[in-house]
Amino acid sequence: MRAIIFLAITFCCVFSQAQVVQKAIEPVDYVNPLMGTDSKPGLSNGNTYPAIALPWGMNCWVPQTNTMGSGWTYQYNADKIRGFKQTHQPSPWINDYGQFSIMPVTKKMHFDQDSRASWFSHKTERSTPYYYSVYLADADVTAEITPTERAAQLRFTFPASDSSFIVVDAFDKGSYIRIIPAERKIIGYTSANSGGVPANFKNYFIVYFDKDFTVAHTWHDKTLAKDTLEYQSNHTGAIIGFKSAKGEKVHVRTASSFISFEQAELNAQRELGNDSFDNTCNKGRQIWNRELGRLVAEGGTPDQLQTFYSCLYRVLLFPRKFFEYNKTNEVVHYSPYNGQVLPGYMFTDNGFWDTFRAVFPFFTLMYPTLNSQIMQGLVNTYKESGWLPEWASPGHRDCMIGSNSASLIADSYIKGIRGYDINTLYEAILKNTENEGPLTSVGRKGVRYYNELGYVPYDVKINENAARTLEYAYDDFTIFQLAKSLNRPKEEIDRFGRRCMNYRNLYDSTTRLMRGKNKDGKFQSPFNPFKWGDAFTEGNSWHYTWSVFHDVQGLASLMGGSKMFSKMLDSVFALPPVFDESYYGGVIHEIREMQIMNMGQYAHGNQPIQHMIYLYNYAGEPWKTQYWIRQVMDKLYHATPDGYCGDEDNGQTSAWYIFSAMGFYPVCPGTTQYVFGTPLFRKMTLTFENGHKLVIQAPATDKNNFYIHNISVNGVAHTKNWINHSQLQKGGTLLYDVKKVPSYTRGTTPAAFPFSVSPASAR
Repeated sequence: MRAIIFLAITFCCVFSQAQVVQKAIEPVDYVNPLMGTDSKPGLSNGNTYPAIALPWGMNCWVPQTNTMGSGWTYQYNADKIRGFKQTHQPSPWINDYGQFSIMPVTKKMHFDQDSRASWFSHKTERSTPYYYSVYLADADVTAEITPTERAAQLRFTFPASDSSFIVVDAFDKGSYIRIIPAERKIIGYTSANSGGVPANFKNYFIVYFDKDFTVAHTWHDKTLAKDTLEYQSNHTGAIIGFKSAKGEKVHVRTASSFISFEQAELNAQRELGNDSFDNTCNKGRQIWNRELGRLVAEGGTPDQLQTFYSCLYRVLLFPRKFFEYNKTNEVVHYSPYNGQVLPGYMFTDNGFWDTFRAVFPFFTLMYPTLNSQIMQGLVNTYKESGWLPEWASPGHRDCMIGSNSASLIADSYIKGIRGYDINTLYEAILKNTENEGPLTSVGRKGVRYYNELGYVPYDVKINENAARTLEYAYDDFTIFQLAKSLNRPKEEIDRFGRRCMNYRNLYDSTTRLMRGKNKDGKFQSPFNPFKWGDAFTEGNSWHYTWSVFHDVQGLASLMGGSKMFSKMLDSVFALPPVFDESYYGGVIHEIREMQIMNMGQYAHGNQPIQHMIYLYNYAGEPWKTQYWIRQVMDKLYHATPDGYCGDEDNGQTSAWYIFSAMGFYPVCPGTTQYVFGTPLFRKMTLTFENGHKLVIQAPATDKNNFYIHNISVNGVAHTKNWINHSQLQKGGTLLYDVKKVPSYTRGTTPAAFPFSVSPASAR
């Protein structure tokens, strides 16, 4: 036994994989922000970037390796860095907004993104959540960054030179820059965005230096506006210069605001104050250790600990705080919906199609106060835009399907979280169920067909119609649950009780799969269950058939009972990884990621099927859940640049790993149940906001021992295949007895099965 106090995350671990680490004394030292960064449009190993940020911070910082406007802002295989960018990007597919960058150069007054770019090596790069450093070879400068929520400090160590410069790039799509030499300051704003913003959108920034300028010019595009200190154009920037001694450190302090220059100054004063670079860095480290330390994992290999805490770091980045504190310390926000500055919370940069599944259930479990604030933000979004934000960045974006905000809201309220206007949120949910929105991502596309026919037809020119039907039905279940909790009228409760069963309308008994259905009630034909897209969203029928989170027993009954249901689950893994990409006209990255993982039709790299492994618990064969969970965790996750098997997506793919490491998973948000899997670590301690601690123990677990034979809670045998939210929140000890061989008796009878709307059938 030996404790590892510090693990250098930028180097390969020297310990064998068999070694067990007893405790992560400093959990942040296990985080590798480079996990998932070896990605490209045609193949995602995460599609992440190394976010230098605080948990849920308004701003992130990132070394920018790609050109301006590219969603792949940092790619691990890149050779050059073009700048250090303040970013708000939640996904390369959604891209960025409100971005600007800072870059040191030497020798010549290079300022455009290509000429100022410098070669770098990962061997000289150190990446942590709270600190980043790299050696810029062409400039002979070491660059360092440390963040706060709305500000940051940068430190550049220059060589001896009479031609040292720092470039501030305000980016294109409308920007402004002004140099104020007497105050050693640059101010500016950027209007850069990728959509979802009002006409008056701006990110106001202020950059302070601790050294006088001997050179000060603005520029636009590739033209130097010599001796011009102020410029407004499509693409503007500034370059300031000075002499530097060998090893001289130039400090840069920067802050921003979506409200005003004055608010940016206030953000800087409040968050940076008189702190040195090192003080800000130490505070950031403490904040990350505090949040990551809410889950203390022990008794795993170094790789498992690195992967666990790297995933947990990702879960804690989004949604982003899109609010600020005014002079009287009141919470205010610039509305990305109506352009006004208004009181109250606002969060953004999230796609609920991904994150309703595990990210928000994680917040309800571990961060109820944050969850309450997010709910208040949803109230404000509805009041300011008339709709709930299904994909916001920073305002409504036309991406993905469903009205899954209902899941977030119902799950929060049903699990006892309060402090927000639930009646307004319920009003917003009801509006979704009866209306299409101005974008297909808000409201419900095809809602008239869904409400009248019980499904969105295949032949009415509404794409992804079967996926929409299945997700609307699940969302209707969460509304049914919420309506009961709010004592709504019986007719209203019954309406959603009926609609949540609409999934049955797409079940095809001849294939035992979900299938698109035409308006006349006939199934679409021809039907290829391996066809991606078309009736489904980023998947095929083998993926979406399991999207009946709320009535797994009902689905099993349609298939002919538990035994056939289990065989259909088995088929997902037994089938070859074949596909039909004709709907897209080419192989999209999600398809390729499924194919190369060699797990049949199981496509863990995308969200619709991620819960499916847990469904064996509903069929009396929980040992299969345990087997496949460990296969996925061991094969598809590593704390390396290629460490994910598809898009990480705002914490969702990471949250699956976090829950699975605990040994349970929220298969159906909107209920209070978590379905058992198998724990990864010999011990994990969860500290809840209420002060209670839950100790999860599996003393015998290792690479080969993961089959559950018994579970006890506080010494009392627990025979169910699930555990309740309130039971976890009480704290205590959750003990797993695991062995090398499966138990074919535990959890095999309907009395042990998790919740379904329909009753469990006999095996």
